[in-house]
Amino acid sequence: MKENRKLIQIILVFTGLFLIIATYFYYPKINENKLKGSVVQDEQTDITDKASKDNTFENVEYKGLYDFDKPFIIISEKAYILSENPNIVHMANMKVEINMSDGRTVIITGDKGTYNKETYDCFFEGNVKATDEETIIRSENLDLFASKDLVSIYNNVNLINKNGSLKADKVDYDFESKYYKISMFNDKKVKIKLIQ
Repeated sequence: MKENRKLIQIILVFTGLFLIIATYFYYPKINENKLKGSVVQDEQTDITDKASKDNTFENVEYKGLYDFDKPFIIISEKAYILSENPNIVHMANMKVEINMSDGRTVIITGDKGTYNKETYDCFFEGNVKATDEETIIRSENLDLFASKDLVSIYNNVNLINKNGSLKADKVDYDFESKYYKISMFNDKKVKIKLIQ
């Protein structure tokens, strides 16, 4: 009987050791290989190739209300929607017009971008220009967060208005307070030129 117990205990110890080795050494390598395979596959496939002809559109226009009282229009020459995320519209030559409650019209353009149909957030990339006829802002990226009433402009920001100009890495603009928060990515000084 004692020999039987010893044999069972030895089998259990070896089974436990096997499970520990399999869990901590073999299983992660399996998952790592699966991840590597999926990443390589995604890198080789161009994102525009993923959009089928059924999900590609030309001369797209979306209308809605920003912050419940500001009408907006989003226009794009070409757009597509991926089946994995149907709420995101990928656009080329994207343009947004927002009619503010104080009478200003804000126009934002970019080479490409994405629009979230659920949250109304817009993300612009490449040759971005934003203007309200008083201020002109140029940059490489602009994120318009409709849910936060905030615009985040970054990467080579150049802002010009009647009071002067500034160059910075990032500018956050709050539509409600009409205040800018200006910053640099690596503690460099913001370059501002004031005209009096």
